[in-house]
Amino acid sequence: MRPAAPSPVLELRGVARQYRTGAGPLPVLTGADLAVRGGEIVALVAPSGAGKSTLLHVAGLLERPDGGEVLIGGRACSTLDDAARTAMRRREIGFVYQFHHLLPEFSALENVLLPQMIAGLARAEAEARARELLDYLNVGHRADHRPAELSGGEQQRVAIARAVANAPRLLLADEPTGNLDPHTADHVFAALLALVRQANLAALIATHNHHLAGRMDRAVTIEDGRIAAAELGERA
Repeated sequence: MRPAAPSPVLELRGVARQYRTGAGPLPVLTGADLAVRGGEIVALVAPSGAGKSTLLHVAGLLERPDGGEVLIGGRACSTLDDAARTAMRRREIGFVYQFHHLLPEFSALENVLLPQMIAGLARAEAEARARELLDYLNVGHRADHRPAELSGGEQQRVAIARAVANAPRLLLADEPTGNLDPHTADHVFAALLALVRQANLAALIATHNHHLAGRMDRAVTIEDGRIAAAELGERA
């Protein structure tokens, strides 16, 4: 008898999202369903304008859905107040964007330890974890350098370390290697993949790169506002 599959870390149930325009409502998501479990890496591939960023924003509690439900660790989040949503993001979710968004006046080490201190961790413990993460991602030797002194790949590795510094259960990434050359993108993605596996994170990663998407556990796309399996052999 097979063991039961673990409960999803992220679950979207019939999620709808639309925006108001001068021409009237613009529906983007019209009933999206998706489940991502711990240790699972899901690629989100779709054309520009299909709603990838909207989906990530709703899943990451940055936007409220107009319908349906978002569950993080089994907890329904759509009706939480702003303070509770902020607490859930800080505790449960890590974000990686196409541009690293590191604080330029702080070193790589400080960029990774600051979120932990904001969450209440003592500096010594936060610094120890920050150094461990930077070492794991092979940028520990650059810990005292500011972002402007780092290469693009190094900056993105620091951003990944920052995203997981508070030990979230869910990682959301929006084109995390989109600004990197193919060789660097391959190395950064390998580091991200290893970190997700090691920490047993649930990961949803938007990408246009079918080569990278093919290295994930499965790929989904957005068709007519709903989630569907993606065919990576075709242009998405």
